[in-house]
Amino acid sequence: MGFIIRDAVRSDVTDIHRLIKELAVFEQAENEMVLSLEEVANDGFGDQPLYHCFVAEDSETQKVVGIALTYLRYSTWKGKALHLEDLIVEVEHRGKGIGSALLDHVISYGKSIKVRRIGWEVLDWNTNAIALYESKGAKVLKNWYVVQLENNG
Repeated sequence: MGFIIRDAVRSDVTDIHRLIKELAVFEQAENEMVLSLEEVANDGFGDQPLYHCFVAEDSETQKVVGIALTYLRYSTWKGKALHLEDLIVEVEHRGKGIGSALLDHVISYGKSIKVRRIGWEVLDWNTNAIALYESKGAKVLKNWYVVQLENNG
């Protein structure tokens, strides 16, 4: 199977949402996903996009089989930074180089917009992802905790 990596467009919203759901299932957190299809559309393709997304598309079927969703951050130590929120490849398409190609594309995008850091999180049990990230030169910081505060009001 061949594939291409390209910028996501509004017509990819259903696939982006589907892959986010697939990740929630993979991470055993399906009930935590509350993001609607409309939010994915408006937040990524509205007047002031909150994220930039790349898709991996099967060259033969034109089916979206993976995504990398990013957004800009600001580091008090480094300045402009890019956050990779999620890199998702359909289960049946893993092991074909798609994740690696998506990550390479994110890295290239980061260089093109002159960020000094690209950061993301990975679950400690996702050893395949950790191996991929380390093979690209990423450091997995084991002495930092992810902290979240959810606003339910």
